[in-house]
Amino acid sequence: MEHIVALLFVVGCSSTMTDCRELEVPVSVFEIAQACVAERPFALGDLQGQAPRIIGKCLAVDPALEDDYDQIVWNVKSDGTLAASLEVSRTLLASNREHPEKDYVRQQ
Repeated sequence: MEHIVALLFVVGCSSTMTDCRELEVPVSVFEIAQACVAERPFALGDLQGQAPRIIGKCLAVDPALEDDYDQIVWNVKSDGTLAASLEVSRTLLASNREHPEKDYVRQQ
């Protein structure tokens, strides 16, 4: 299995750039960063009409964190540029020693 090295992230915005939302693209993950860059203009062209302004960016994927990324943090700046990054949320897990997890392999 190959590693993902880039993710194509696209948002559509109102003409004033005040209201933006994520848009789905047919192919969003790439094994080669250059493939993402090459696909970007075609993906943006395919999405024309879904929003007055469409912006896309190829985000770098760290192979060591590929399975840990769980959110995309993004913002469209007033000049119309897209700032976006893949992030791993800082989740705190709690447990209760009085009620250990069931062992479903042995439990009937």
